[in-house]
Amino acid sequence: MPRFPAADMHGIHAILYALFDEHERLDRAAMRRQVEICLDVGVHGMAALGLATEASKLSEAERRTVMEWIAEDTGGRVPLALTIFGSSVAEQVAQVRHAESVGADWLILQPPMVGQFVAVEYIRFFGRVADATDLPVAIQNAPAFMGRGLSSQEIADLVRQHPNIQLVKGEGPVTDIAGLVEATGGKLPIFNGRGGLELIDNLRIGCRGLILAPDCIDHAVAVYEAFAADDEEAAMAHYRTMLPAVVSTMQGIEHLMCYGKRLFALRAGLTVHDRAPALRPNATGLAMIGCFAAELGPLQRWRR
Repeated sequence: MPRFPAADMHGIHAILYALFDEHERLDRAAMRRQVEICLDVGVHGMAALGLATEASKLSEAERRTVMEWIAEDTGGRVPLALTIFGSSVAEQVAQVRHAESVGADWLILQPPMVGQFVAVEYIRFFGRVADATDLPVAIQNAPAFMGRGLSSQEIADLVRQHPNIQLVKGEGPVTDIAGLVEATGGKLPIFNGRGGLELIDNLRIGCRGLILAPDCIDHAVAVYEAFAADDEEAAMAHYRTMLPAVVSTMQGIEHLMCYGKRLFALRAGLTVHDRAPALRPNATGLAMIGCFAAELGPLQRWRR
């Protein structure tokens, strides 16, 4: 039996930022502190190597290192998802093997970030990688951010063809996610992202939860737990608190890497160093992030 069956996955899962030192190397201490903070605020799962972790800027060896670090620091306390990044089936399967070896509970497959192909080519690609593992697998479907994606019906067909594709990581408006819920008969655990935009509406339509970068993760956990307890007033209060910062940082992936990461760092007491090439902050952006950090306060566990 798996430690965390896919059918039971739920809640707010943190997707880690890649934190670098002044020499643009991965910062071991900062990455460990990020995991500790996420666990302390009550996340229901951990994840790494997605868009927020800037996987495209990491070497294959660095991606393996991140897998090892997050597995060690999470210590099996919550489900661990690792995103698989690679331009070929062979490269992705090699990453799958390392994820298995460190104890990942489930995998999130990204489409290869080379070329532009018809949907059937991506379906075959995902299927070959999924067939190489016994772990539960999710498809990351983020066409707005990645320029590649599948329709709700295509995802439903893929799930029927490959039984261990048991989850979906979406990145889209709630209206699109509702179509995916309908196409899969509400039987597939679906997680959205987008920083927490439309968080409560995603839960209302049947999303199991969201996978979010950690800048506002404490309030997102509080929203989820209040909603699960049928306390929509408390859920809305936390959502309103986090929403201005979410809207500001979710102007695009590079914007999130620049300003979302700095918001997290201010709330966590850490320092941000970028790995080039990167969007560099300006005075206006830093002032806005400073105001959001002051309003939100330090990251903390909100008790009901």
